Amino acid sequence: MNFLKSHFQFSKKQRSGIFALLLCVICMQGIYFFVDKRSYNYNTDSNKLTQYQNSIDSLKVLALQNSKPKIYPFNPNYITDYKGYTLGMTKQQIDRLHHFRAQNRWINSKAQFQNVTKVPDSLLNTIAPYFKFPEWVSTPKAKQNYTVNNIEKNTYTKIDLNKATATQLQQVNGVGKTLSNRIIKYRNKFKDGFIADVQLQNIYGLSPEVIQKIQNRFTVKTPRLIKKLNINTVTKDALVTVEHIDYELAAAIIEQRILRDGFKTLTELTKVKDFPIHKLEIIKLYLSVD
Repeated sequence: MNFLKSHFQFSKKQRSGIFALLLCVICMQGIYFFVDKRSYNYNTDSNKLTQYQNSIDSLKVLALQNSKPKIYPFNPNYITDYKGYTLGMTKQQIDRLHHFRAQNRWINSKAQFQNVTKVPDSLLNTIAPYFKFPEWVSTPKAKQNYTVNNIEKNTYTKIDLNKATATQLQQVNGVGKTLSNRIIKYRNKFKDGFIADVQLQNIYGLSPEVIQKIQNRFTVKTPRLIKKLNINTVTKDALVTVEHIDYELAAAIIEQRILRDGFKTLTELTKVKDFPIHKLEIIKLYLSVD
């Protein structure tokens, strides 16, 4: 107790100091609560303030626009699931497009795109300006009189594409020395040449119009014999031997095969992520669902 009492015993001067300190604190509190606070008026330039606010709003809009995915010109025939999602298409609209393309049919106008996919006018008006069709679709050539060619077609039987010479190929309008050499070079990559006419699509520089002209006079009469691979049992290493299928796509096909408990038709391959739909007919030459 003596120890505690020693801490609470003050001299007369100390008590006076403590009292003065308490009085000072009370006075300061009174001033804070009871004295009127001064109000300060600041002069502001409303025009400048409006300009600053407009600048900030413009920057916000610009930042929002930059954060959105940018759209570049594209061919609507090759819209993938991810591409369709970024464009704002629904799953049903994307599936309608893939089903249409699986039939080896092509979109050639924005009206046809809407008719196939059933996208609303608002979305069509947003993405249609970015549609990029092949030149032969955008600027079709005037129809010409092919009377002579038709006579030749009816007079002579078609030439075997696996035996055609460069000179014979160059007789087709649109096939010069360069393209004829590419056709033969591609054919010679394989021991017995082409399997089917559709492989002409693999040759760089041949437009669909020129391919049709070639098929009017040439066709594969002696196809290369191959053993088709069963898509439901084939291994990844075997799949990559097929044209247009790499290891990444082969892995995706096998993964989809497991999820589906096997493919019922080869057309179901178009549901595989990043599958080259426009090459389906060529890939089907090597595969079966037996």
